[in-house]
Amino acid sequence: MTDSDDKMMGPADIRRILNLLPHRYPMLLVDRVESMVRDTSIHAVKAVTINEPFFQGHFPDRPIMPGVLIIEALAQAGGVLAIESLGLAGSGKLVYFMGIDGVKFRKPVEPGHLLDLRVTILQAKRNICKFEGRAMLGDQLATECQFTAMIADPPSD
Repeated sequence: MTDSDDKMMGPADIRRILNLLPHRYPMLLVDRVESMVRDTSIHAVKAVTINEPFFQGHFPDRPIMPGVLIIEALAQAGGVLAIESLGLAGSGKLVYFMGIDGVKFRKPVEPGHLLDLRVTILQAKRNICKFEGRAMLGDQLATECQFTAMIADPPSD
């Protein structure tokens, strides 16, 4: 097995995601990891259904996934990548947003869409990572952004 094979990870189901992220319903926005190359990139998926709680008010007659939640889904995929890359699964560490740059919304995300979340690490230093994220609907770009996150212990009580 080569070094690149060691970094490659195949599909991960919801049980693995729940082990990597502290998010739970209704804030868990990653349903599956299709593939991941540790320290490099991830391809995750969010199946968008009419049962999402935000569709009750955004917008009842024309349901559209809020842009901030698309960005959150990208950030959660980045969190999976960071936690897995650093070997921190089950450690209780959290991934906190620090900044979001260059956000562009290109296409609305609606119930029935399969949202492909593609996140790449641009830079990683100690406990801070800068990512590039693209949310895709098939071959069409829905949302793109860069974001920075910090991996840290949860706040003490």
